[in-house]
Amino acid sequence: MNIDLGLLSSSSVYHLMTQSIIPRPIAWVLSENTDASHNLAPFSYFNAIASDPPLCVLSMGKKPSGGPKDTAENLTKGSFCVVHIASADMAADVTATAATLDYGESELEHSGLVTCKHENWKLPRVTACPIAFYCKVYDTQEIGNAPQQLVFVEILSIYIDDAVCGEDEKGRLSIDALKVNPLARLGANQYASLGEILNNKRPN
Repeated sequence: MNIDLGLLSSSSVYHLMTQSIIPRPIAWVLSENTDASHNLAPFSYFNAIASDPPLCVLSMGKKPSGGPKDTAENLTKGSFCVVHIASADMAADVTATAATLDYGESELEHSGLVTCKHENWKLPRVTACPIAFYCKVYDTQEIGNAPQQLVFVEILSIYIDDAVCGEDEKGRLSIDALKVNPLARLGANQYASLGEILNNKRPN
């Protein structure tokens, strides 16, 4: 089957892309609203793009009303966020924070999730997540026919739960992916856990 995307509506293209580009990592992003409350929302159009400086990109569409997502609004006005990597057992919590709420209505208050402070950082992190990136906004761009907000964030510091890491044979920090068991995004309402890990050494 060959499908010409030029013949499809943008919603149909989204439907196909999200079912075929799988699995996708999920950025669970905590940002600050203008009233100092906290917004928490998941985004699966997310990935690492550079190491020097250490950059990730978040891609955000619009709300059903056509207005910007709260995270996009916060990160064009502010400059800091915390990007979490949630475990698969937090799938229900992550999904719940995808609800469309009025701006300033905090997902944290609805969810009951516990947060904790990081020394010298103004925003808290979700305590149960095994990994969290403390980020500042590096750049923002708007692209596409139905404008999509791209937010490039620079990772300044990383929290890693001691329970999911150790050292490799070279004495470097090693993160045990199975212990992290990151929640992955599939199509429609589907998510995935990590499952089996395949080890294949790259050729010299």
